[in-house]
Amino acid sequence: MTRRREQATAGGGSLFEAAAEEALSDKAPLAARMRPHRLDDVVGQQHLVGPGAPLRTLVEADRLSSAIFFGPPGTGKTTVARLVAEHTRRRYRALSAVDSGVREVRAELEAATTALGSEGRGTILFLDEVHRFNKAQQDALLHGVEEGVVSLIGATTENPFFALNTPLLSRSTLWRFEPLDAGELRLLLERGLALEGARASVEALERLADLASGDARVALTVLEVAVALAGDPGLVGIEEVDQARAMRAYRHGREEHYNLVSALIKSIRGSDPDAALYWLARLLEVGEDPRAVARRLVVLASEDVGLADPISLVVASSGASAVEIVGLPEAGLNLAQVAVHLALAPKSNSSAAGLWSAEARVRAGPFAEVPVHLRSANYAGAVRLGHGEGYEYPHDDPRGYLEQAYLPDELAGERFYVPGCHGAEAALVRRWKDRLGLEAPGEDPTPGKRTGEEP
Repeated sequence: MTRRREQATAGGGSLFEAAAEEALSDKAPLAARMRPHRLDDVVGQQHLVGPGAPLRTLVEADRLSSAIFFGPPGTGKTTVARLVAEHTRRRYRALSAVDSGVREVRAELEAATTALGSEGRGTILFLDEVHRFNKAQQDALLHGVEEGVVSLIGATTENPFFALNTPLLSRSTLWRFEPLDAGELRLLLERGLALEGARASVEALERLADLASGDARVALTVLEVAVALAGDPGLVGIEEVDQARAMRAYRHGREEHYNLVSALIKSIRGSDPDAALYWLARLLEVGEDPRAVARRLVVLASEDVGLADPISLVVASSGASAVEIVGLPEAGLNLAQVAVHLALAPKSNSSAAGLWSAEARVRAGPFAEVPVHLRSANYAGAVRLGHGEGYEYPHDDPRGYLEQAYLPDELAGERFYVPGCHGAEAALVRRWKDRLGLEAPGEDPTPGKRTGEEP
């Protein structure tokens, strides 16, 4: 019987439980076996847990109040939360939002209240994957956090401003965990190799660090598979890394979705076809719905290309139709053609900016009445009401144009459309001016800007 089993059975524990614990310690995934037991052993996040860093100072002084740890997977959120238990005199309880609900949270709050009253001990409640709690479940935490019955540590891979209720956020400090850089990942991988009793080429380590994209768990998982593939020699090379990488799943949460879409849009708006293709490939690689991407490109064709290249809307709409007909993976070719066309096209947001300007005027109010001569006269009794009286039909004039007011009197002279000077729009405006015998509209030196939020 091993020492661990002897200690477990002496303490009244189950022999089978002790055996299971021993087996897990030896057979657990490499990432779990390498979980640090001291803050000094944490790789990365030195801005939080390095010597003199703010989070470390609070943890070591046992002064950490309710907090939200947020950042990408594999950056040490759960590890640091567990290390808090090593530095606190308070009760430390851990739950996972994946398999806990309101009942479990309320039970922990009741136990914390009892401990506070009978022992004078506070409680730290660690809630992993806190973003998986819905509004009602998060609300169940508020009373305990607000009254100080528990100090909550919530860990989430989602942007907390998307995933958590405002009241819960306002009662917590936010700590952002950053992806590990290449040097930090290499250090972690070297420790993993030592634990596995294996070696790796410099090129393999660099490839592993690149593939991990800042995620320590991914790096160690791929390394573990690569070591197994290397067999008896125990030397991990590029080939083993690439084979192990084929088994990797990509992370793609809500925030990552918005970030990738935003990068695609801004690259096309900035006329960079290479960047547009890269971000498009990223979206397709992580499994984004190609129809959603196509719809966004249709919007962009009017919002950012607009009248500078009117055919772009036709191209984008055709691409969206092709996606419905073809499907992936071939539909990626259709989306690539659209993305490159939009990136290469001249840009104008004059029609979009005109709409935003008009919308702002409408919202500012009051609503202006439709002038009598523009009102519908196509129903019985409309003429008796005077609707349509004074309206002149432009097609009756040889020029196809008649001077008359189309804006309400109170808006006379207001301008919403400011012509752009790029691509086809300049020629279109010149033809409009020549046809109507107008002076060229003055060009606004400041292009129209979007007033809403980026996607």
